[in-house]
Amino acid sequence: MRPRPLQAPCRVCDPCTVAGAGAYPYNWAMLRRLGLVIALAAASLAAAEPGTGDNMPAPGLEAGASGVESGARGYEPAELPSANRVVVRKSERRMYLLNGEHVVRSYRVALGLVPAGSKERAGDFRTPEGVYQLTRRNSHSDFFLSIQVSYPNAADIEHARRNRWQAGGSIMVHGLPNSLRHPPDYYATADWTDGCIALSNADMVEFWLLSHDNMPIQIMP
Repeated sequence: MRPRPLQAPCRVCDPCTVAGAGAYPYNWAMLRRLGLVIALAAASLAAAEPGTGDNMPAPGLEAGASGVESGARGYEPAELPSANRVVVRKSERRMYLLNGEHVVRSYRVALGLVPAGSKERAGDFRTPEGVYQLTRRNSHSDFFLSIQVSYPNAADIEHARRNRWQAGGSIMVHGLPNSLRHPPDYYATADWTDGCIALSNADMVEFWLLSHDNMPIQIMP
């Protein structure tokens, strides 16, 4: 009996939407991506010391112990830190993962094509401002991993209704597009999303591992 062929990568109108009910759950693109996630997760766990590179802690934050010992033992995998909330400062282009008031990770982010001001309606290319939650996760979107932000909240919906607008939605924290339309340097320096919050792929893997469902995310000007 011939094995059932694997489904081609999903292409839907909303690039961050999970495949519909009844769809075959695996495809080559997803398997390759999950393999990379596992490899990068292993590298993150084996990192010598957290808070290096672009993840330098905020001023006053002490770096954690590396878990590296001299001698024949080589190294021990470093434990991932615990975080319970996210703060995004749009003017800084920074996302902070915190445990209480303690910054455990900091990432550079890219915003919507119109970075100033809060999102008000569908198609305005702005990144929302307010208090939301991280909800649905998608490991096989058109971007390298994505986690949905619970925009619009009740205040966003009411504001749009008063102005007879559609509030919009599908705001995500995600990595780079699977099919790049610009040179890599563009994504490292420009605001390029439709209103989402974008990380480098390496930072997105770590954020995926450190965040959890229903984690609060505050997006500030």
